[in-house]
Amino acid sequence: MAETSIDSLKGTLAQKRASAEAQGQAVRALKASGASPSEVESAVNSLKALKVEVEALSKELNSRVSENGGGNRDDFRQGVVNALERRLFYIPSFKIYRGVAGLYDYGPPGCAVKSNVLAFWREHFVLEENMLEVDCPCVTPEVVLKASGHVDKFTDLMVKDEKTGTCYRADHLLKDFCKDKLEKDLTLPEEKAMEYKRVMATLDDLSGKELGSKLKEYGIVAPDTKNPLSDPYPFNLMFATSIGPSGLSPGYMRPETAQGIFVNFKDLYYYNGNKLPFAAAQIGQAFRNEISPRQGLLRVREFTLAEIEHFVDPDDKSHPKFKDVSNLEFFMYPRDEQKEAKPFKKLQLGDAVKKGNINNETLGYFIGRTYLFLTSLGIDKERLRFRQHMANEMAHYAADCWDAEIESSYGWIECVGIADRSAYDLRAHTEKSGVQLVAQEKFAEPREVEKLVITPSKKEVGLVFKGNQKKVIEALEAMKEAKAMEVRANLEAKGEVEFFVCTLGQSVTLTKNMVSISKEKKKEHQKVFIPSVIEPSFGIGRIIYCLFEHSFYTRPSKAGDEQCNVFRFPPLVAPIKCTVFPLIQKSEYEEVAKLISKALTRARISHKIDITGTSIGKRYARTDELGVPFAITVDSSNSVTVRERDSKDQVRVSVDEVASVVKDVTDGDSTWTDILSRYPLHSSYSSDEGVLIGDIHSKS
Repeated sequence: MAETSIDSLKGTLAQKRASAEAQGQAVRALKASGASPSEVESAVNSLKALKVEVEALSKELNSRVSENGGGNRDDFRQGVVNALERRLFYIPSFKIYRGVAGLYDYGPPGCAVKSNVLAFWREHFVLEENMLEVDCPCVTPEVVLKASGHVDKFTDLMVKDEKTGTCYRADHLLKDFCKDKLEKDLTLPEEKAMEYKRVMATLDDLSGKELGSKLKEYGIVAPDTKNPLSDPYPFNLMFATSIGPSGLSPGYMRPETAQGIFVNFKDLYYYNGNKLPFAAAQIGQAFRNEISPRQGLLRVREFTLAEIEHFVDPDDKSHPKFKDVSNLEFFMYPRDEQKEAKPFKKLQLGDAVKKGNINNETLGYFIGRTYLFLTSLGIDKERLRFRQHMANEMAHYAADCWDAEIESSYGWIECVGIADRSAYDLRAHTEKSGVQLVAQEKFAEPREVEKLVITPSKKEVGLVFKGNQKKVIEALEAMKEAKAMEVRANLEAKGEVEFFVCTLGQSVTLTKNMVSISKEKKKEHQKVFIPSVIEPSFGIGRIIYCLFEHSFYTRPSKAGDEQCNVFRFPPLVAPIKCTVFPLIQKSEYEEVAKLISKALTRARISHKIDITGTSIGKRYARTDELGVPFAITVDSSNSVTVRERDSKDQVRVSVDEVASVVKDVTDGDSTWTDILSRYPLHSSYSSDEGVLIGDIHSKS
């Protein structure tokens, strides 16, 4: 894989540079010690050889980076975007008013691709798992998002150009600086490279003060004007609004769709017969007031999310269908590999769960199903990886979290987040609303159970930690049993203990009067518990953009003087499944085309008739750029040709059969190879444009 080979080259280059530096020191030491000329000459020759190797490796690395989106990355991206905007897949919103950053409109083919992706998502997840689908409002009361933590915590650190007032995300500026240095400065010393990698790995850990310090240390200024920047300060990303004419009921445009599912848990649980596990799903719009939107569809202010909340007993996270995906093998990047800066590699899903890299079967199951979903859409499996969150990226309540990342011209892009969120969300809404969002399991016989009881003293915690009281209490209540017993032992032995609070990013000192931790035995007739949640969250716009890039390629036209753009969409997501072309403007052919169109409509195959007088080659080129997989050319009243977009191969099929042939391939019941084996290959068309050789005029 390209990424691995580039990383390997970088490692080899670093080793050779270190060897060259060591050899240089050896040469200087020999000269200083008065060694013989022959010894010095031999050492110098070795140094020269190492320098030649370093230069050769540097050139090869430059070449590889360019081939894989380095030097040509911007040109490739611009080619894709130009084709997408020209064919109206998407365009900037409010274009005639010069647009608004971070807002885009989908045109007809873009809407069709999006609709097909969402239809397949429903089929692949909602139908397969018998999920309960809901549709909740975008406008959300403040109290809901206060309980979930979004009002207090949904912020990014922002800096301003001190002269123009232009705003930027502080972490993006720092990340871009480090990434640019690592990718383009091939003379970068190894120590500095490791420093930049450490900064990128710990961005989420940096406080506003630390982030500002790094910006100043590296001399980072406003990218557009080179003006100095302000110190970083928090900015809440939610769009505020008010509900009702009085303005007294504050609300927000939802930043995610998940909270609508959580607040409906009690009713959904009842609807499901009071049984676990079950999953609820929602597709809908979400809104984030991004500080400095960029990267087209990858970072926008309004976007479509498809989210699943799978509710499960926290003591049993097995999955009955895990064996269906356990043999899948694909690129994974566990946190231990990231810590040591090792390249990611292919792992078997079953092994990753068995070894504990992935926390549990249900989380692993959804990782596997997500891999199958993305690759079925047309995402290149060699440019798809699942990266585990580092410890500093995860919330204190999360058991595990993985991102499906897709490589694009912008680098690796997080497109799906798959997290085990434990019971945090339902617990938070239970406390805020006073409604018990719990599940029950009745026992056939009473059971004696030992329960961990953690009781923080709100008064004592509040007196010491004041505004941070809630964060400290949440962290205490989220403790696992082993950690809780350790804290209790230290409190009993020493009277106090240092306790790390993830949401504060620092340790605090607890004393005995702040928390009571005990284990109690009691008989229970049923188990009442707050379910854990495994949450796969899909950024549909990001997936679609990466699909556009992975599907795009160019090929020379017949004349050879220009390149033709092609989107190799699988039939599953193609905006139009086939086109119907009368070869020439002739009433007989046009009537046959209309009959075929009716048959395609009855088969529910999206299609388009083109009866313009344009040459057949140009019509093929137009639809190739739209990603249409098949073209039917009418050149007689009895049979027609069917052309496949990427191979440009054509077969001859009778008029009566052609609709069923196209349906078989677009539905996935047959492959194009199957069709080639069933029907005669049509060779009277040129391989480039499908134009009849020699007898166009005779047919007219």
